[in-house]
Amino acid sequence: MGADELVPETDAPDDAKSAPEDRETEGPLDESEANPVRPYVDLGGVKILPREGLHLRLEVEEESQRVVAVGLDYANSTLQVQPFAAPRSSGLWHEIRGQIAEQVERQGGRISERDGVFGPELIAEIPVAAPQGKPGETRVARFVGVDGPRWFLRGVIAGDAAIKPEAAALVEDLFRSIVVVRGSVPMPPRDLIPLRMPAAPTAGADNSYTSL
Repeated sequence: MGADELVPETDAPDDAKSAPEDRETEGPLDESEANPVRPYVDLGGVKILPREGLHLRLEVEEESQRVVAVGLDYANSTLQVQPFAAPRSSGLWHEIRGQIAEQVERQGGRISERDGVFGPELIAEIPVAAPQGKPGETRVARFVGVDGPRWFLRGVIAGDAAIKPEAAALVEDLFRSIVVVRGSVPMPPRDLIPLRMPAAPTAGADNSYTSL
């Protein structure tokens, strides 16, 4: 899936917020809810809590050199996260799931929905190009989303955490630990909250610019 801003639709069928009941205490957290003394890596729109075995990648749009997503490699899995501006009183995830499903189906993939730890999530089986003469393969990815106060955080989970419960629990905990920094600057809903490189090199962070 491309790491870019979400394409708006004029007719929103369901604008209710979608988030775990304990989001305000267990995460993903708003900056106002996070412990200010924890050693977060500040990436602008999100803050990441370092942990052993975690590697950070910033995904950069080639033409503009804009950071468009944060990639986290952990537990033989990848977690791509993007924070978006959202209305104060309504959410984005219910509508966006339909758009993701359409994109996956256009790529020849299959999609299903289930209730996960964050609420509704999508399981996608996406075809992967194979060398000529070899059978095609599919990549399984989980799309998760949480509506917070004036923001929406999307995650794409691949690797072991998409299919193995133990790895899934570790990556879900990682997603929970993310802090979203919405800021006070007015932004249209669905605009990507600006991301940036950390101010100083961080131990355990690998700032390579590859895309999922």
